[in-house]
Amino acid sequence: MSELLTREQYHAIASDLQLPTQSFIDGRFRPALSGKTLPTINPATGEVLTNIAACSAEDVDFAVNKARAAFDDGRWSSLHPGERKAVLLKLAELMEQNSRELAVLESLDSGKPVAECETVDVPETIHFIRWHAESTDKIYDQTAPVGSDAVAMVVREPIGVVGAVLPWNFPLLMLGWKLGPALAAGCTVVLKPAIQTSLTALRVAELAHEAGLPNGVLNVITGRGSEVGAAIGRHPDVDMVTFTGSTETGRLFLNYAAESNLKEVVLECGGKNPCIVLDDAEDLDAVAEHVVAAAFWNMGENCSAGSRLIVHENIKDALLERVCAHTREWRTGDPLDPANKLGALVDKGHFDKVVSYLNRGKEDGHTLLLGGELMEGNFVPPTIFDGVKNGDALAREEIFGPILVVITVASVEEAIAVANDTDYGLAASVFTANAKKALRAARAIRAGTVTVNCFGEGDATTPFGGYKQSGFGGRDNSLHAHDQYTQLKTVWIDLS
Repeated sequence: MSELLTREQYHAIASDLQLPTQSFIDGRFRPALSGKTLPTINPATGEVLTNIAACSAEDVDFAVNKARAAFDDGRWSSLHPGERKAVLLKLAELMEQNSRELAVLESLDSGKPVAECETVDVPETIHFIRWHAESTDKIYDQTAPVGSDAVAMVVREPIGVVGAVLPWNFPLLMLGWKLGPALAAGCTVVLKPAIQTSLTALRVAELAHEAGLPNGVLNVITGRGSEVGAAIGRHPDVDMVTFTGSTETGRLFLNYAAESNLKEVVLECGGKNPCIVLDDAEDLDAVAEHVVAAAFWNMGENCSAGSRLIVHENIKDALLERVCAHTREWRTGDPLDPANKLGALVDKGHFDKVVSYLNRGKEDGHTLLLGGELMEGNFVPPTIFDGVKNGDALAREEIFGPILVVITVASVEEAIAVANDTDYGLAASVFTANAKKALRAARAIRAGTVTVNCFGEGDATTPFGGYKQSGFGGRDNSLHAHDQYTQLKTVWIDLS
């Protein structure tokens, strides 16, 4: 990735962008069949960026029919795996060539800091697509040990038409997480980006077509979740749905599957993730850096955010002093200014929700250590509340904003009990210098990813997903992600 530009240079790029406005179906951009549009808003300014197609169930049906035709005639699934790999690698190359455009587009549409888009979101998305592309011709089928009178082959076949429904917090990254394994497996895709953040998905669809992806293999439908998302979930010719978003919406997709064709559903949902710091943790300054990143990265709009700091009473004061000091370095403001580490919340509705929790924290008498003041526009500075109990609303409900709550404990056993006392189970972190404590805690915490002495989510090689109400049906990332986009078939050959 090249060096970051100045604020003025990013704004100049933004003013010159050609913004996509229509859905992408069967190899070309198309307006909604109704002709209706919806505004997409710049969350940092409140201004309309452009108007995008407001699709409906009718558009979804059209797109699914095109995806079904593309799957059934084998124009993608029947290609040699090496040919599919070559197309996906070409897509990654084109995304790399247009990476700065994608970064600015992502920042404009979502309110994310452009520096994060340039250094994390765009390059990581490209990496995930390349990684899964390379797996296309490296995942082997199997034979079963059935004796000398038969041959039993266990083969993977693409599941068919995939409905991919994306969140607004990581539009490009989640696109890469879904498209990489789905396309590598040979599936066709009908993808719905979030209504707030549709622009980069449309641009990637255009680049995929340029890379040689056949018509109908990737279709991007814009519009409201209640119309487009629900229509995908209920469509009888969609074979599976992969969804990342709120637990509340995830429940709907399980209902849609039950109401229609019992399609497979993979859900990656919410989290209220614990960050445990024990009293033997070393280098509290480094620990504080991880705590701050876990809580405030991407404005806290992150399902794996470490929003509950569970800290041992013996080191609490020393740690919080350092946490507050590092938090003050996280400047909030114009997302197109690379000096800012926090941008705008995604829209006014979400801003109001986060502010309601900020006010709730003050009303409930929690100690406000830092932040809490309101800024002009959809901006909330990083905020820390101490004196929170795990039964309080701020500790139990997913705020999805830059609010960290501090819970004090007296032992590792209490820390683990508090960590597990939640409806969620997506991610967790443990900081300790004792390897035995670390491993025991990692095994005892009911979460899909547990990091030790760091905050993170793993990488392309490790599965990502959750326990309890944080996940259902499968995992993103790693070779395990390919399982949900394939069906296993047994072929039995009698040799007797």
